[in-house]
Amino acid sequence: MKRTALLVLILSLLTYSCSQKQENNQRIFLGGQIINPSSRTVTLYEGNRVIDMFDLDKQLRFQKTYDSLSNGIFKLEHLPEYQSLLLEEGDSLWVRINAATFDESIVYSGKGASKNNFLMELFLRQEKETQFLSSKYASDQKTFGHLLDSMLLEKKELWINMDSLNTLSPIAQKVTQAAYIYPYATIRERYALLRGAQWTAEEDSIYFSYRQYLNYGDNDLAFFDPYVNYVLNYINKSALEPGSSYFQIKQTTDFNIKRLEVLDKNITGSLLRNNLARAIAFEEILTFENHAQHERFLQFYATVNSSPFYLREVLDLHNDISQMEPNKPLPKIKLQNTARDTISSSYLANGQKTVLYFWSQTQMNHYRTSLARVTALQKKYPKIRFLGICIQPFNTMVDEVQKIMELDQENQFALVDFENASKDWVLTLLNKAIVIDGKGRIIEGFGNFSDVNFESVLNGRN
Repeated sequence: MKRTALLVLILSLLTYSCSQKQENNQRIFLGGQIINPSSRTVTLYEGNRVIDMFDLDKQLRFQKTYDSLSNGIFKLEHLPEYQSLLLEEGDSLWVRINAATFDESIVYSGKGASKNNFLMELFLRQEKETQFLSSKYASDQKTFGHLLDSMLLEKKELWINMDSLNTLSPIAQKVTQAAYIYPYATIRERYALLRGAQWTAEEDSIYFSYRQYLNYGDNDLAFFDPYVNYVLNYINKSALEPGSSYFQIKQTTDFNIKRLEVLDKNITGSLLRNNLARAIAFEEILTFENHAQHERFLQFYATVNSSPFYLREVLDLHNDISQMEPNKPLPKIKLQNTARDTISSSYLANGQKTVLYFWSQTQMNHYRTSLARVTALQKKYPKIRFLGICIQPFNTMVDEVQKIMELDQENQFALVDFENASKDWVLTLLNKAIVIDGKGRIIEGFGNFSDVNFESVLNGRN
């Protein structure tokens, strides 16, 4: 009787142990530390959907265990930067990031680290190669193709070595292979956009033979940048009429509608189709000079897109842009001054024409360049105010930098909530400048502060 009871107890413990082990294998742990943070939050996205927004603790760390995340590509964002990562059941991943040198500093440790460190290694290598390849676009088709083949083979060997040292799941194999295959396919499409306008049908057939090995409907990769960038460039080339110049027509509404037509005809997979259509719609809506044509574009977009959420998002962007038109009051947002007080942007209008320029704590070279431009413009236009807007809340590092630069603290502000502020002011580029009159009405809502023609706005009405 005692032996029977003991046996039942042992079997129960074994069953419990196995169930606990299985449960742990289905969980995903994600944590990390941000050195020199540019904001106080880290956001995790699945596709374009926010999964979590973490507040950094006193040690600048964040962490969470998930019971029901899908295996696949996620995005980790620490404004204004982000990077993709691959998460699967059983992963226990820790990431360390120095926000001052975001991509170059990312290091993963723990279970699931190898595949993600491989993705980062590829990203950084290919980023350097892009600079090198920019000088090679003048090469003939054969020479350029051989150069890309050699780079692709080098990355394939890296992948084979990594794969031999790790037991990769099918999704991990797919993503890590896509990470080295599709960037070079993208470069091939871009080369054709630049050099292929006069190619014969036979030259086209030979050059684009690589397309037969690629996938044009992979929902697993629908939010993976290397894959999305390739399919968008494939669409661009396919939408281009023979003999047309891509660089002359790429920002026209007619070309963007043609891109949607190509997508609708050639791209499968609802997740992928909707994400690509959304990207094309954003490019069109953010081409401000096309504003009069946007209603026509949106009518066609609504027939291709099947996501109510994306449609609402695109329509909201269109409406936000409408609110930034000349003579309308600048939308009110929350700002932080250097004393750390939260104020309304309506405070900025003080009876004189004012220029708002933007900068980021992660791009200090850009900030220095902007300040030099401010100094030059202030000498020419002493009656105009120039206000710097940092896209992240201020910190002690910024205080020290501004003291060293001897900046007027009354002319420096920061966004309190980047997500909402960037939406209301349609802030998509760091070079953006907004010009308002003395009553806070918009004179120019979409200026380019680094553009040589920007001064024409300053010479206009008060």
